[in-house]
Amino acid sequence: MLPDAMTQTASEGGGNSPAFIPLMCLLMIMGLVQVVRPQLIWRLNSRLQRGWVKNPEATEPTRKGYTMQRVVGVLFLAAATWMLVQGL
Repeated sequence: MLPDAMTQTASEGGGNSPAFIPLMCLLMIMGLVQVVRPQLIWRLNSRLQRGWVKNPEATEPTRKGYTMQRVVGVLFLAAATWMLVQGL
């Protein structure tokens, strides 16, 4: 790459919105909560089920369900980290 092109690319800063970094950090925090405490996310979402589900407490995921949520959380964190690094 030519030095002038590198200077121009670096000075543009990727052209991202000023809200990109805070939004990505918020999403990464949510992904981290999903990995560390998926039960917390279920508890918060179970309140939204009232009125739609007869017994929201009966919809709690099994241990395998929580494990899958953790796996998806790790994948989400990897993707969000990659997007944050590419956006800078």
